[in-house]
Amino acid sequence: MSVERVRIQLEPLSVDVEMARGGSLASALPQFGVEFPCGGTGLCGGCGVRVLAGSLPVTGPDLSFFTAEELADGWRLACQARAEMPLVLECGQWHMDVLTDNSGLSSGGKSGLGIAIDLGTTTIAAQMVDMATGSVLGVETNLNPQASFGSDVMSRIWAALCGADLTTVVRVALRQMIAKLAGGREQEIVEVVLVGNTVMHHLFAGLDVEPLSHVPFASPHLGVQRFRAQDLGWELHSACRIRFERCLGGFVGSDILAGILAVGISRAEDLLALVDLGTNGEIAIGNRRGIVCASTAAGPAFEAGSIRMGMRAATGAISHVSLDQDVMRATMIGDVEARGICGSGLVDAVAVGLQTGAVLPSGRIANGTRLFPVSDPVILFQADIRELQLAKAAIASGFRLLLKRLDVSADRLQSIYLAGAFGNYVQAESAIRIGLIEAPIERIHARGNTALRGAKMLLLSAGEPILPPIEHVSLAADPGFQDEFMNCIAFPEAAEKNISS
Repeated sequence: MSVERVRIQLEPLSVDVEMARGGSLASALPQFGVEFPCGGTGLCGGCGVRVLAGSLPVTGPDLSFFTAEELADGWRLACQARAEMPLVLECGQWHMDVLTDNSGLSSGGKSGLGIAIDLGTTTIAAQMVDMATGSVLGVETNLNPQASFGSDVMSRIWAALCGADLTTVVRVALRQMIAKLAGGREQEIVEVVLVGNTVMHHLFAGLDVEPLSHVPFASPHLGVQRFRAQDLGWELHSACRIRFERCLGGFVGSDILAGILAVGISRAEDLLALVDLGTNGEIAIGNRRGIVCASTAAGPAFEAGSIRMGMRAATGAISHVSLDQDVMRATMIGDVEARGICGSGLVDAVAVGLQTGAVLPSGRIANGTRLFPVSDPVILFQADIRELQLAKAAIASGFRLLLKRLDVSADRLQSIYLAGAFGNYVQAESAIRIGLIEAPIERIHARGNTALRGAKMLLLSAGEPILPPIEHVSLAADPGFQDEFMNCIAFPEAAEKNISS
């Protein structure tokens, strides 16, 4: 018996989706960028869509998150909706660029085709490389389909512990990406290297994530995981070597190992730092003689996940805010009307607020309204600024404690490299102004997708990379962490916004 289908049109993407009548929108929309931050439980209100044609009934969770005017305008939570008829939906997350690294690298003497994959929590980037020349032959990017189980790693851990299969869904997505890259040359692929955070490592490999669900977040399965193509359901040559690189400890995964290689910490004489700013902020500091690393729970503020009008760095998001003759100017991705604000825009806006006095060093909004307008209709609320304070304090305190571990001060660092999408787009001046990074601006450098570049280096290397001793530091176990964290909550006073060399 055939299942009746209905068509869902997504605007402004002009994409048509066919799905079973009565099916949940949560199963069909993640691949097009609609986020389900709480895994579709209806608790966060982050998956709003607007009905332009057709109708969706109002649910109890809809009443909790939308005003009467918004409901009348067609806004609904996608995770609570079922498609009983054809629909035209306006999606808040329209288009998002995924960072890649298109630079070629020197060959390590290998031959054949290789695939390097950065398996991120939100996005996936994969590249096919000519192993003989080191040149990039193609790139594919996609949203991580696990997002339907939640936007952060803890949501996915709990989903897996409740029996959800997050392993098959990502293996299938990668099989499809590799097939597109190969274009019929699958049998020429001789090696695949994957990197990602510890949770992505465990979920891809089908490992137990229970140890990562509680303190001390210490899993016994951090090592390299090796696979055969047939075990993954990938249509590659049976002799193809596939491995997910090792994690460094706790929530510091192989993406940071790859980043360490990509920015040259393991080869440097001077001290260098790598900071990957996301829900789990990861930090590595060191040189060729030794490296210390740690992760700190920054929360979703840098990805605007906990911000009332926050959204990913997609079309309509305020990405930058500046002050032009005492007037606050906002820049939107896609040069369209503002729909929300992403992480880099949030940091800029608060930095401008500190500069004008609209936001006080304590974090309080000065006008007494608890509202800070950015660009109509986008407003920051007092709770949003508190979320940013908590996130930046987690990073800044972790950075300070690692420096103490090395018994050095920040002025000993030759360079601080910012990795990932947020690190690529955040303005260094704004990061300094809010106290996120405590260093002279000339030492701060955006390095984009260091995980993918490092994965290519691992792919092309003739042998195991030569690395100095790497020590993983558990900040949760450091007796000084809470005090340092509290010391970093407030924003710097204006006189402290620049640190001299």
